[in-house]
Amino acid sequence: MSDDSGDRPTHAPRSPGWAIVAALAFAGLSSAFMFTLVVPLQSELPHLLDASREDTTWVVTITLLVAAVATPISGRLGDMYGKRRVILYLLVALMVGSLVAALSQDIVGVIVGRGLQGITTGVIPLGIAIMRDVLPPARLGTAVAFMSATMGVGGAVGMPAAAYIAENYDWHALFWASLALGVVGFVAIRLIVPEDTLLSPGRLDVLGALGLAVGLAGLLLFVSRGADWGWGSPLALGSVTIGVVALIAWGAYQLRTREPLVDLRVAARPAVLLTNLAAIGMGFALFGSNVSFPQLLELPEATGIGFGLTMMEAALCIMPSGLIMMVLSPLSGQLERAFGPRPLFTIGCAFIVVAYVFVLVLSSEVWHIVVANCIIGVGIAFSFAAMPMIIMRAVPADETGVSNGLNALFRSVGTSSASAVMGGVLAAMSVEVDGVGMPTAEAFQTCFWIAIAAAIVATALTLFIPRAASDAARA
Repeated sequence: MSDDSGDRPTHAPRSPGWAIVAALAFAGLSSAFMFTLVVPLQSELPHLLDASREDTTWVVTITLLVAAVATPISGRLGDMYGKRRVILYLLVALMVGSLVAALSQDIVGVIVGRGLQGITTGVIPLGIAIMRDVLPPARLGTAVAFMSATMGVGGAVGMPAAAYIAENYDWHALFWASLALGVVGFVAIRLIVPEDTLLSPGRLDVLGALGLAVGLAGLLLFVSRGADWGWGSPLALGSVTIGVVALIAWGAYQLRTREPLVDLRVAARPAVLLTNLAAIGMGFALFGSNVSFPQLLELPEATGIGFGLTMMEAALCIMPSGLIMMVLSPLSGQLERAFGPRPLFTIGCAFIVVAYVFVLVLSSEVWHIVVANCIIGVGIAFSFAAMPMIIMRAVPADETGVSNGLNALFRSVGTSSASAVMGGVLAAMSVEVDGVGMPTAEAFQTCFWIAIAAAIVATALTLFIPRAASDAARA
């Protein structure tokens, strides 16, 4: 299939294009908000839920695990049964999960609710796929950039909102707020976004879905929980072994079955494969800053490296990066149309390298951290705008949903890896201050060096992504 076929809208929507983009973007923001929804409560969860700290970490981990497994599956379902329909079901899952958590008084109910909330992450890649179907080529790049930006904007802007709610209201109010977001998103999608006309009939590969779920769960459990279990413990080694074996068996099965969950031959195309591998580095860079910067800002000044900010103040310092992602989305679309997505991806990755080098050299003032995070916002805005465009130009139109879902999966691997690696480094390289473990300056420097390495690898990978025919014509 030619590249141009993926750029043409498959039908003319009844609603204005801007309204469709706004509705999809709002749903994307709501789904991205779920990742930072409980961040302000992490230190208080053991007391609030009367559970151990090891158990309450599942309130965060379960959302990550479910999101990673559900995103490619929801993408395939969207290609088969309609992307709009699947988005509506995902938002129902968000609403049900929020209601369950809002009515719960114990950890089990909250974990179940958070797991259901994680299902909604597939809204963003499905929304991008809908844009490909309904928008003209001249507007597609900007719209996709705006939708992609919601991945970072939802977390960055949502964090201070969540901190405000947590500091001023009962913790259940966080879940009532997420329920309200789900309701508004559902109504907007239901009334504004048109029905799909481009479908890929077939059956859901249930065995493939189960194999992918087991494989990803094993690997992501190892990455996210290995530090707590002990990297060499039987539980950690058993988890990674099950994950690797399951994914190898899953891959062999996907290559043999007639209607696979993921067409690995398409996923192995150089443009798709290299983009997805680079996405791991981008996910790592984004979440690495979310892990390290707030801790650095909130550490007591007595440590000699912290700034003693409150949780709300730290969240406000992180928020500008999300606003930058949103503001730059129109520029990202224009740059993509002018130069193609591959150079934009390279530039975005290079910005991430510059940001971490900056903070490695200068981190003695609060504004240093704010500037570094803003530079990361620029890099993520360009990178997240470029990735789906590269994917869409390399795959058939009827596989856009699952392919973008797979790209989101690779970003999730990066974010979960960053959470585990950064958290492990900061915990391992800490000292006791008044009986409380505090990360050292060397711990943060190590985190920044690791992030630089990940960003450099991602930048190098982008240089080998082949140009689409339309990009070559621009050169």
